Amino acid sequence: MNFGALFPYAATTRGVTVRVAVNFMPEQSEVARGRWFWAYHIRIENEGPVAVQLITRHWEITDGNGALHLVDGEGVVGDQPVIAPGGSYDYVSGCPLNTATGSMEGCFQMVSADGMHFDAYVPTFALTAPVVRQ
Repeated sequence: MNFGALFPYAATTRGVTVRVAVNFMPEQSEVARGRWFWAYHIRIENEGPVAVQLITRHWEITDGNGALHLVDGEGVVGDQPVIAPGGSYDYVSGCPLNTATGSMEGCFQMVSADGMHFDAYVPTFALTAPVVRQ
């Protein structure tokens, strides 16, 4: 399957590929109040020879004014998934901003079944709301 069309952003670290798709959500945004909202879909694929577990997440969110917001925490969406060799894990989450544009990037701290700790990088992806003409 061609994941490039579904997930336009991808990065591979130590056999773990993180793919990202993002969508502006007008029904959850309040543009008149200066609030824009995006949903992002993450797929983590384990192309390595041993299972890996996602332990923590680190996000760097930059709004359209250049303000940086850091988000750190355990797991993702309440889960610390174990991904078998050849397996994948998907989740969807969201990001509100007070600007119509921005970007996100980050990493997931992983631990492999053989005890190796490493960061699987999440590529920078754009948060862009469509221009609304009045």
